[in-house]
Amino acid sequence: MAIKSVTKVRKRISFAILSFVSFLWIIPLIWGLATSLKTDNDIAMNPTSLIPKTFTLESYRDLFTKIDTPVMRWMFNSFIIAVSHTLLYLIVASLAAYAFSVLKWKNKERLFWLVLSTTMIPAVINLVPLITMMIDFNWFGSWLSLIIPGLGGVFGMFLLRQFFLGIPSELIDSGKIDGLGAFGIFTRIVLPLAKSAFLVTGLFAFLGSWNDYLWPLIVMSSENVTMQTLPVGLSKIASTYNYDYGLSMAAAILSIIPVVIVYAFTQDKIIEGVSRTGIK
Repeated sequence: MAIKSVTKVRKRISFAILSFVSFLWIIPLIWGLATSLKTDNDIAMNPTSLIPKTFTLESYRDLFTKIDTPVMRWMFNSFIIAVSHTLLYLIVASLAAYAFSVLKWKNKERLFWLVLSTTMIPAVINLVPLITMMIDFNWFGSWLSLIIPGLGGVFGMFLLRQFFLGIPSELIDSGKIDGLGAFGIFTRIVLPLAKSAFLVTGLFAFLGSWNDYLWPLIVMSSENVTMQTLPVGLSKIASTYNYDYGLSMAAAILSIIPVVIVYAFTQDKIIEGVSRTGIK
């Protein structure tokens, strides 16, 4: 009984700490939403208030009516780029993970750890070589420069590999007995069992592409506003209307809505996928 009571106390303490930390994390989001719904006078008089005195949608109205802030176009650009990048990334990462987990070949483990060690290299070191490659490929200023680079990211491959390693070898052997080749085992056995892992990997890839700011800022032309992605567009709003906090917050809130919707419908699968890949 004493052990059970101690366990209950620990759970309650853990729950209280996690609730407090979650509250601290959500305060900026609540403040941003409240600011986007305030009038200019209310923002000036009560900048830290989490409840607007007068609710207004004027900031959102201005966001969609200003000619130099095509937010919906920016969201469309970011969505197309993020979805395209995610689909291609899943193909590349899953094939690499399959090769490093199920297939048997010489020096597989050594090469895997060599590839994994590249995660210790800061991404900023690759900027100059990547820019040179984009210019040589004539991709500078096009969406290809935002979709193709990054397809060799190691994290997604590692996540899928950990999941593939948990697939019973008996299933793989039964596929071989039935006459399936390496690609047949991959498409008919491995992929159907890895839906949750694919969902987690795809979500991380989508969020990385959706929120990317530095690379699109470098490779996309600043003159062609309609080709920009949402993070770059939001920075332009913040710099152009640096005193219009309501407009800036409205743009920020609008940018996270798609991510929140995706997560709300997939959170169960995400938790399942993370737990089953051994990443706690």
